[in-house]
Formats: sequence, C-alpha cells, structure tokens
Amino acid sequence: MKTIFTLTEQEDELFQIVAESAAIIDVEAYAVGGWVRDKFLKRKSKDIDITCIGDGIRLAEVVKSKLGDACSFAFFKNFGTAQLKYKDFEIEFVGCRKESYQPESRNPVVVEGTLLDDLSRRDFTINAIAFSLSKNNFGSIIDYFNGIDHIAQGILTTPLDPVITFQDDPLRMMRAVRFHAQLQFQIDTTTAVAITQSALRLSIISQERITEEINKILLSERPSFGFLKLFDLKMLPLIFPALHALHGVERRGAFAHKDNFYHTLEVLDNVAKQSNDLWLRWAALLHDIAKPPTKRFEEGTGWTFHGHEVVGAKWVKKIFIQFKLPLNDKLKKVEKLVLLHLRPIALTKEAITDAAVRRLLFDAGDDIDDLMILCNADITSKNEAKVKRYLHNFELVKLKLVEVEERDRVRNFQPCIDGLTIMQMFDLKPTRTVGILKNSLKDAILDGFIKNEVAEAKLFLLNQYEKINFEK
Repeated sequence: MKTIFTLTEQEDELFQIVAESAAIIDVEAYAVGGWVRDKFLKRKSKDIDITCIGDGIRLAEVVKSKLGDACSFAFFKNFGTAQLKYKDFEIEFVGCRKESYQPESRNPVVVEGTLLDDLSRRDFTINAIAFSLSKNNFGSIIDYFNGIDHIAQGILTTPLDPVITFQDDPLRMMRAVRFHAQLQFQIDTTTAVAITQSALRLSIISQERITEEINKILLSERPSFGFLKLFDLKMLPLIFPALHALHGVERRGAFAHKDNFYHTLEVLDNVAKQSNDLWLRWAALLHDIAKPPTKRFEEGTGWTFHGHEVVGAKWVKKIFIQFKLPLNDKLKKVEKLVLLHLRPIALTKEAITDAAVRRLLFDAGDDIDDLMILCNADITSKNEAKVKRYLHNFELVKLKLVEVEERDRVRNFQPCIDGLTIMQMFDLKPTRTVGILKNSLKDAILDGFIKNEVAEAKLFLLNQYEKINFEK
C-alpha cells in the first residue's frame, strides 16, 4: 500500500538518509509504532522508531556518519538498540525481533525475526503499521493487522491473542488505558475481557512504569476517561486502592453523600480544561483522598468529612513515596493545595475580611493561582442555584485577592524583623520564646493589627516580650 499521508520536509530529509544508509549495508528498514499511528491521526510526533531486518545498531552508525556532528548517538548493546537525536527528533533503531516471555518477568527472550514477527509482538494493531524506508519501495505501508482500519474506527485491539499479549507484558494493559484516555479510542470487548482476566499480572510491573502511565493519563485532555477505564477493568484497586476507596455512596435514612470517586474525576477534568500542570492535576486527584477515613454521620446533619483536607495533606507524601514521585517542591505544592483546597470556598460563605485574605495569600504563596483553579473546579453541585451563588461569591473572593495583594504585597512576604534580630533585641539564644515572638509578629501583620514596618514591629515585640515574662 502506498503512503496516504505527507511527510514534512525534515521527516523526508531524515528518511532519505536512512534509506541511503539501509541500502549501503543492504538491509530493509521501516518506521514503525507511534510515529506511523500519529501520522494517520494528524498528530505531531518527534519520537520515531526504526526497525530493520538486520543489525539496528549498525544501521544507526551509518546514519550517524551521514548526519555528522549535527546529531548525538548512543547505543545499548545489551538491548540491541541505538538512539540518535537529530534536530527535534529522537530516533531509536533496533533490528526486527521475535520475543518469548517467562511468566515471572516482562523482560522477553529476544531473537532475530522478520518484519511480521516484529509487528506481531507490538501492543496494539494501531502501533503495528510499518512505513518502508527502503529505496525500492520507499513510503509503502505494511499493515498486516488492519491497524489503519482500527485507527479510522477508533478501536484498540491487539495483533495476537490479547490474553497472551497481556500475560507476556502486563504493562500493555496500562498502555491500553492510556491510549483510551489520550486518543479517546474504545478498547474492544475481547481485549477488555482479557485485561480484566489478566489484571493481577500487574504485580510484576515496576512502580516507576505504572506511574509513568498514570502521569500520561493525568496529562490527557480528559483524564477521567483513563481512571474510569481503570475502574471498569478492575485495575484501579490493584494500582491505586486509596483512589478506589472513594467510590460508593452510603445512605442513612434521608441522608446520602455524593460519590467522591466520580466527583474527584469531575474536578480533575475541570482542572484539565484550565491547566496542563501535572502537579495541579495530582492535587485535583488527591484533594478528597482522605474522605473515607474521615467520614462520620451526625444525627440531623448527615454525613460529614471534617478534617479531610488535613488528613489528605498528610497522606500526600505517603502516596508520592508509593508512586515513586519526586519528594521535592512538587510534593510540597501538592501537599499545600490539598491542605488549602477548602479555604477559598469557605470565604464565599462569610464576610470576606482583609485579614482572612491576607492569611490565604500568605499560606498559598506562589501557588495561589493554582489553588483558585482547583477550588473553582471543585464546585460540582447539580443544584444550579447553588452553583450560581458559589461562582458569584467566588468571583468576589478573586477580586478581593487582587485588591489585597496589590495593596499589601502579602504573597511570600517576610516580617520586617527576623529571628536573628529578635534574639539580638532581647539577648536570647535560639529558644521556644524566639519562635513564639516570630509567630506573634507574623500573625499581627497578617491580621492587620500593625503594619510591616520596623518601628511598629519593635514596639509590638517589646509588648509581647513583657507579656511572656509576666505570664512566667
């Protein structure tokens, strides 16, 4: 089949060089996998997999010699692969291979194979299409498994028996869900049944690989697609039991709470419409994570989840450790957003004081804008009048934030007198008293009792120090 899509100028230049290199060492070469799929979907892709019937590393070396210093080169002898980085492209070379698996591992035993062997070992038919880079039939499409039709139909299915496919490499089940989320393709019935039957095999997959797929689901246009599919295919309780625990509604008499699993996914999608930030999306996913253990029934009131934001913020680090996520400023951001996610909404229910706004600005710091996105996304009531009222009041909070920040510059502010100065003022060593004085000064400034000026701050500290000594 001849090519039915158009190469860019850079792609054509690169592929002509690969074709010339393949001819020099007398091998057949093909672009395969995601790049071919994405060309049919009219999606941009800079990651290109090239396979050849022969020595993939040798082909990469010849291509490198033609590109010269314009590209970087690395090869991985143990895996039989090589990688070139050229302009915006990352190109991986490998020889066609045939694979067999042992039950306890997803690492295959690899031997040389044909193009059919190579394509049949791939996860899904949409990724098992080849684009010829050989001089004699450059641009021809090889599609043994009807991948082009499945792209047109929006279907995810495997080239071979799906049970064997997923038993061999269970990570493919996560990839199925990720493609479902990214491309909004449907997983066909036979493939879905095989995933459900094979879900327990996920236990042999490293946490890093599972987390990589979860992050890609989170960064998709509608992340809920992926998490709903993980739930439907019985994978969610295996890889994320705390999220799965949010599912369900408990009723007692006339009282019932909302299903916090579906609410969380709605909030996540709302955030995704406004931000591509992965860590804000993690905060949306985790904002109500501690509702199950904090759920209580109060007579006459109904179900409550008091303190779920505090407990949830404490859980964030445990979850980041579990998922091998970075324990740095990304963690701190998600902890902060989970802890504070009720604060702006609480301000809509009461008179908005400058002091409350200053405290929110101080506590949120540079994450205030993301916090407001999360809180706005958290308004998911089906009561239109309630939503309208919340959104109106929420706009008032946002205006007040701007007004107070412009006037008081509270975001990330520091009191004009620090701990060292306090120790010098009162001839103190580092003690609990210094901490009490620092916090008292900070609170006084945030509450608007004094201005953040040295003269007022010193007078305030003198009064506080006398009070502490008197109470002793």
